[in-house]
Amino acid sequence: MLFRSRTVAVNDAGLRIGQDHHNAKYTDGEVAMVHALRDGGMSYGQIASRMEMPKSTVRDICRGSRRCQCAVRWKVIP
Repeated sequence: MLFRSRTVAVNDAGLRIGQDHHNAKYTDGEVAMVHALRDGGMSYGQIASRMEMPKSTVRDICRGSRRCQCAVRWKVIP
C-alpha cells in the first residue's frame, strides 16, 4: 500500500490555515486573485461577480477578517 504525504500550512497554534483548513471553500490562489483585483481598482460587487462568490466574502477577504493568517510553519501530513 502506497501512502502519499503532503505539506500543509499551519499557524502558531499548529492548526491548519488557508486552503488546507477543513472548512475552506476557496483556494489560496482565488484569495490572492481577490486581493489583486481589489488592488486593481475593482469594487466588491465587480469582484464578487467575476469570482462567483458572495459580495460579503469578498469584503471580508479584502478587509482581513477572513483568511488573514500567515503560515508560521509547514507540517507534513501522511
